[in-house]
Parts: sequence; structure tokens; C-alpha cells
Amino acid sequence: MSQLKILLDESDIPTQWYNIVADMPNPPAPPLGPDGKPIGPEALTAIFPMPIIEQEVSAERWIDIPEAVRDIYRMWRPSPLFRARALERALGTPAKIYYKYEGVSPAGSHKPNTAVAQAYYNQQVGIKRLTTETGAGQWGSALALAGQMFGIEVRVYMVKVSYEQKPFRRSMMQTWGAEVLASPTNLTNAGRKILAEDAASAGSLGIAISEAVEEAASRDDTNYSLGSVLNHVLLHQTVIGQEAKKQLEKVGDYPDMVFAPCGGGSNFGGIAFPFFADKAAGKQVRLVAVEPSSCPTLTRGQYAYDFGDTAGLTPLMKMYTLGHDFIPPGIHAGGLRYHGDSVLVSQLYNEGLIEAVAVPQIVTFEAGVIFARSEGIIPAPESNHAIRACIDEALRCKQSGEAKTLLFNLSGHGHFDMASYDRYFSGELEDYDYPEEAIARSMQNIPKIAGA
Repeated sequence: MSQLKILLDESDIPTQWYNIVADMPNPPAPPLGPDGKPIGPEALTAIFPMPIIEQEVSAERWIDIPEAVRDIYRMWRPSPLFRARALERALGTPAKIYYKYEGVSPAGSHKPNTAVAQAYYNQQVGIKRLTTETGAGQWGSALALAGQMFGIEVRVYMVKVSYEQKPFRRSMMQTWGAEVLASPTNLTNAGRKILAEDAASAGSLGIAISEAVEEAASRDDTNYSLGSVLNHVLLHQTVIGQEAKKQLEKVGDYPDMVFAPCGGGSNFGGIAFPFFADKAAGKQVRLVAVEPSSCPTLTRGQYAYDFGDTAGLTPLMKMYTLGHDFIPPGIHAGGLRYHGDSVLVSQLYNEGLIEAVAVPQIVTFEAGVIFARSEGIIPAPESNHAIRACIDEALRCKQSGEAKTLLFNLSGHGHFDMASYDRYFSGELEDYDYPEEAIARSMQNIPKIAGA
């Protein structure tokens, strides 16, 4: 029989995280303070533990994974790699399609790969509480789980539109002991300011980050934890791509193209960065970040220094941005509704080393349904973006006759997103192609940094 699942043993769980900075042709642009000058690691100690800060600024190629973290990874890692033979038949394509399935984690997504690591390092330095933000709830669920494992209280500021759209992810967080608040709230200065301007604000990841950072910075027993964007977060996710490479080696294959959804960058970085190591060594592989056309950060944003949050509490980071006060439409892929992107992903895209495409909402759900009806797994709305781009490439192969090998990251299941699928089937979903003039207005407010 033709193999469908390609599995690894628990002993094959990576022992180190891969740091792409070591293989980038140029060092990452440094974070800046409000005065436009580079900041040192000490500026981050108010909200992060020192081991995390050291990883954030490291240029070492390999960073050891603590055994306590690897031991917890064994609950779901190594995750399976599937050959999507049924999807290939449904599309009639000569392409070979593989997908790495991260929905096998307890939280149902790739997010625990970093949540467990971050909770571990915070516990090691005596932190009792963590604050964070979440969009669709995958990250909040993962941190709630990790907090429970390490005896840390977790407060989650959940973007209000997702708080209302995804009630069962909220229930997951509460089951694991987290407190969940609909952001913007009246508990922080950042939240009160937004509500004063718009009492009905649907919120955004930028606003929720502002609230979580503000609270963490005001309490000695509390740190902040982020589920995407920052270097250390993408570092932790590289277990995905490392495993995928081993699994493909087992069947004597290697991808021509790798696809992943991209909001803040952790999903994309997790699977694509380990393949970039091969690309840097001369291997031909295309790495494609897939984003929503309603929040087209890489494809229509500006490469500039901007805040990572709406209130301007974070350091300035050089990234593709739509402006820190950009409020995206309430699409159902809540994890991709972010105004900025990872510094590392942004720099790689700016230097032409990776690719990016933007896809509308309705066709992503169409792709998710095609996938579910052939492969059986119902994907999260975020994952549907990678599936859409992969299917489009497979159909191009059908036209050209090329037998490419395609790999995508199925970053989570959609069991708590069925209301979104209901809206798709009833024809209630809309495509939001964000107006150029709205992006231009938002971009007017990014900081003006001399020489940057």
C-alpha cells in the first residue's frame, strides 16, 4: 500500500531549536526605543525573563531545548506528516502534496510549541502570572494549557470580535484555568482610550497586545508572553520544519515549495525556516507566506519601523506594517488579523529570499472544504490560507504537467471554528479587499525615524 502517514519516534523530537539568524545574509535590524536609538536587552526585562531575552537577541545557529520542555513535547510530538493522496486525486494534479499536521497537540494547533517553552522559562525565574493577547484563541488556549502545566496564572486579552465568534476557544482557556477578557477592556489605559474613541470597537491584536503589555509592565510578579512575531517565538516553532525534513527524508522526497499561513509569522517560520537553512546552502526551494487580502501586511504594507501594538508601548521594530493603529475587518481567520509581521520574516521578504501571496476569505474556505472532503480533517480558517495557495499551485501543475512536490503546514484543526463554516455554507461570508486609501491613512501615523 502507498504510505499516507510518515511517522517519527519520540526519540526523533529535535534536541535543539534552529535559529535562522545564523544563516541570514544580513543581521536583523535592531529594535529601537522611542528616541529612535537601538535598545539593549535590558530594555525588555520589565516583561520578559532573561533566558527568553537571550534567545531573542541570539545569533547562535542551534539553541538547546530543555529536557523538561522536550518531555512535554512528547505528548504530541513528533507530529505526523501526511501524503495528501486523496487531495491529489480530487485535483487531478501530477503534483505530490504533503502536509505537516499540528492539530494533534492538546490545544489543537502549533501554538503549544512555544507556549510550553515560554511558561518553562518564566517559571524558572519565579514568575507567578502571565498576560497575553489572542486573536482566534489558538494562542490563548496554548498558553492557558502551558500555564496550568507550570503552575502559572494566565490572563488573556482576547480580541473582542473573536471573543464573540469563538466562544468554545474561550471555554478551552477557562477549562485550563485562564481568565479571558474581551479586548478592549476598561481595565487598562490602552483599552479605555480605544473605548473612549469607539465604544463598539471590535478590537485588534494590536490593541490586545497593548493591554497585556501594559499590565505586565506594571506588576513585578507578572510577565508578558507573545504567541508570534518575536524572534524567540519563531525559534521555538522550528521543531515543525525540522521534523518535516526528517520525515521527507524517510520517503526520499524534498519539497519544491513550502506554504504556510502568515499573520505574525510563527506558523510560517516554524515550517519554512529549517528549509531556509538548505536554501542558504544552495538548495532550490521556494518558501511562500500566505496572508489574507483583508490584512495584506507583506504584500501591501510598508517596510518601516513601527510599534508592535496600537498604543505604542512596545519597542519599534523594522517590519512590514499596515500602521500600528490599523484595525482589520472581522474576518474569521482571527489569528492572521495583525497589522505587522515578524522582523525576520519581513527582512527575508524584503531581500527577496521568501515569497508572499494574499488570498480572499471566501476561496480559503472553499479550499478548506475541498481538503476536508478528501483528507477528512477540517482545518482552522488560518490553515485554509496555506491550503488555498497549495491547491492553486497544484492546479498550475495540472495545466503544465509539472510533478512538483508541495508541502504545507496544517497548523490546526477547525473544530472550534464551525460557526465560520456555517457562514460560508449559508453564503454570509464576504471578501474584504482592504481599500488602498484606508491603508494610506493608517500609514500616516507610523513613526518617522531618520535614516531608517
